[in-house]
Parts: sequence; structure tokens; C-alpha cells
Amino acid sequence: KDYLGTFDTNALTLVQNGSDKIGGSAVNAILDTEGIAVTLVFVDSTQGWLVTDSGLQSEAPLPYSADFLVIAGGGGGGYDRGGGGGAGGYRNSFATETSGGGNSSETALELIPGNAYTITVGGGGAGGSGTGATGTSGVASSISGTGITTVTSDGGGGGGTGATGVKVGLVGGSGGGSSTNTSPGGPGTSNQGFDGGTGSSSPNSSGGGGGAGEAGNTDGQAYGGDGLASSITGSAVTRGGGGGGNIDGGGSGRAGDGGGGDGAGTSPAAQGTAGTANTGGGGGGGTGNAPQVGLAGGSGVVILSVADADYSGTTTGSPTVATGVSGKTVMTFNSSGSYTA
Repeated sequence: KDYLGTFDTNALTLVQNGSDKIGGSAVNAILDTEGIAVTLVFVDSTQGWLVTDSGLQSEAPLPYSADFLVIAGGGGGGYDRGGGGGAGGYRNSFATETSGGGNSSETALELIPGNAYTITVGGGGAGGSGTGATGTSGVASSISGTGITTVTSDGGGGGGTGATGVKVGLVGGSGGGSSTNTSPGGPGTSNQGFDGGTGSSSPNSSGGGGGAGEAGNTDGQAYGGDGLASSITGSAVTRGGGGGGNIDGGGSGRAGDGGGGDGAGTSPAAQGTAGTANTGGGGGGGTGNAPQVGLAGGSGVVILSVADADYSGTTTGSPTVATGVSGKTVMTFNSSGSYTA
């Protein structure tokens, strides 16, 4: 074996011993290829030493495919008649399922055996909690490691505030809802989610947060946009719903399907709800009555699916691991960790 990779400049000569031939020839053999390795076996007096294999004895391990679903943390709802928080960005490579924002399924990852891949699960954004406070945008989720292009989903945008302050919904994986009809909903990110809804003066209400599957206000004023269903874990689960906005004069904004929180109501007062953990759902907008605070977005989730035969069994962060899911091992990370391929 050319250990130092120098046979091209420092050739190795194999000397045939008397009548013992090398490959049937009574002359010496020269190894002058950089990095070469050979195995010789003595057969008989006619052929002598035969080369049974040639080339490098070790090969780089072959990569294998891994499908992913990466959802970021949802945005928080705005303070005091606030807009709903947008859902966390939604990126998916499984089967023919779509990614957020109406985009097509992405290309699966190619993992290299022995490499460690870092899984980051983003938290949900806090609801707006003081005069002029929008909801806080959610935190990004990602998969990163050597040999792959990092997959990052952006946190959902926070909802605008109905009090003096930023009324526009914030940009995010899906955009936050605005608090008035003069301020737009926040834009969603391409291939991740839809825009937040715009507020209305009749009825006086805020916009719903955008969802992975549709924009805020699609199903009604102050309604959060619906999320998307994925069967990567073996059964269909809907995630990535936007938070509902506040409505004045009766009723409240409905949460988007997939973990969004309900919006609040003002006159009569009704408190909203937070986004559901590990769905990336946006939080509901805050009421105009005390305590007026917006509701928090739900944390995200990262799911990896590999063939049962490829699964290494080496993880950190205590993911839920299910084997034999139509021949796949599925790792669900509800908190940050890693997978070594």
C-alpha cells in the first residue's frame, strides 16, 4: 500500500524470486501509481504470484438519503388588539408533499456515514407585553453539518400591536398579522410560508398570522392561515398554523389549523391562546382589555427519515425514534440535538 502517496515519484519494485514468477512473468514488477494498493497470492509455478485486487483498499463510505421536515418557532401575537403571530417557516422534502408558501417538495439530503449533523429546534416568540410591543418573532430551526447545504426555516413573524407602536405585521417564515387596515400584514418567506393578514375597520379587527398552507384572513377576517399536513412520521399531522387576531365587538379570530393560537376578543373581553408546542403555530393577538398581552408562538420541530438499514442509532437530544415506518426510521426532534450518520 502506498502509505505516503509517493509511488509516482518513488516507485516500488517487486522482485521475482528465482523461478517464482509475478503474474506469469519472470521479470520484476513495478508499482508506480500514487496511492495504489495490491494483494498478491502465490498460486503455482506456472503463474507464480497473482494480483487478486488492485487500487485503493479503502473506499469513502457511500452517502445515503434522508428526508426532512424542518419547522421553525411561531411568532407571538401583538399587544392590545394585536395581530396574530405568523407560523414558523415550513420546509419539507418528504414524498411529493409541498413546502410552505405553496412551493414544491424539496430535494432530500445526502448524509455521509460518520458525519455528525446538528439539529436546532427554534422556540416560539413571546407575545407583545407592553405599550407599543409587537409580538416577538419565532426562532429559526435548522439541520447543518459537513457535506450538506444547511436547511434553515425562519421563525414566524410577530403580530403588530393595536396600541401606539408598530402596527405592521413582522416578516417571518410566515408573516405576522397587522393591527389596522392601514398597515399591511408581514410577508412570508419564499418556500416557507404565506403573508399575514391586514387589519380591518369594519369590523374593527386585526389580521390573522400567515400559515404554512395559506395567508392570514383567508378563511375570515382575523383568522390565522391554515398549516400543512405531512405523513413523514407515518400518519398525517397538520402543523404550521397562523395565530388569530383580535376582534372588537364580539367574537375572536380563529386559529389556523395546525397549532395556531386563537385571537382575543374586545367588548366583550376574551383572552386568546398560545400556539401549540412543536407545531410552529403562531400565537393569538392580545385583547384590548387587561391584561392586553399577546400570546406566545409554539416551538418548532425537526424530523429526519432514513432507511431502516441506514440508521446508525447515534443521536443526542433525546429525539423520539420510530423504526419500521414503511421501511424507514423516523427521528422526531422536539428539542435541539444531533444525528451521526
